[in-house]
Amino acid sequence: MPSMTEAAAMTSPMILADGIRKRFGANEVLKGVSLTLAKGEVVAVIGPSGSGKSTFLRCLNHLETIDAGRIVIEGDTLADNDAGGHARYVADAELRRICARMGMVFQHFNLFPHLTVLQNVIEAPITVKGIKREAILPKAEELLKKVGLLDKRDAYPSRLSGGQKQRVAIARALAMEPDIMLFDEPTSALDPELTGEVLRTMHQLADEHMTMLVVTHEMGFAREVASRVVFMDGGELIESRPAAEFFANPQHPRTRAFLDSML
Repeated sequence: MPSMTEAAAMTSPMILADGIRKRFGANEVLKGVSLTLAKGEVVAVIGPSGSGKSTFLRCLNHLETIDAGRIVIEGDTLADNDAGGHARYVADAELRRICARMGMVFQHFNLFPHLTVLQNVIEAPITVKGIKREAILPKAEELLKKVGLLDKRDAYPSRLSGGQKQRVAIARALAMEPDIMLFDEPTSALDPELTGEVLRTMHQLADEHMTMLVVTHEMGFAREVASRVVFMDGGELIESRPAAEFFANPQHPRTRAFLDSML
C-alpha cells in the first residue's frame, strides 16, 4: 500500500491556484483567479489580449510574484496568504525545488543565440542539475529526435526557422524532466505555415499524458487536444468546461461573444 504522503500526492492536483491576485501599479491584472490542473490533463487558456492569461501563467512558476492567493504544486505550497491577506513565498531553496517541476515554453523562444541547438538543450541540466555532459547527451539527442530536429543539433538558432526554434525550446524544457509543461502562446510569433509543426509536437506530448497548461489563440488546438478549456477576460476566469462542451455550448455571454469573434 502507498504511504500517506504517496497517497496524498496521487490525489493532489498538479497545480492548485486559489484566489490569485496580481497588480502592476494601479492596474489589477488578476482579480482572484482560481484553477486546478489534474495529472495528465491538458488545459487550454484562451481569451482576448490583455485578459491576464500570460501573467497568470508566469505567476505559477514565480516569473511574476503574486500579491495575494495560494499556489500549490503537486501538494507542495509555493505561496500562501499571511494573516494580513498578503502572499508569502516559501524559502528560496524550496521555491527553486518546487518550480523545477515546471517547464516553460515562451512566445519568443528565448534560446541562447551563442549556443548550438544541442548546447541549448543540455545547458540547464548541466548547470542547474549538475548532470555530467556525457550523461545528458543521449537524452538530449533523444529529445531532438522526438521534435524532429536531430539533424540540426550543431546548428545555431540564427539558422533555424521560427517553428524549429520553438521545437528546440520544447526539447530544452523537457530536458529538465518536468512534471508539468507551461506554454505561453507558443505559436503566436510564428508564420501560419510553421504553426502546425509546433502544434504537432504539443499534440504528441498530450498523447503521452504530459500535464500541460497552454495559453493559446489556436482554437483548433484547444478544441482537439485540450481536455478542458478556460476562458479569461478582464483579469477574471469567466468559464471552465470540458473542451467539447465549451465549444458546443458556452454558458457565459462573454465567452459566446469571444468565440463568435474567433471562429
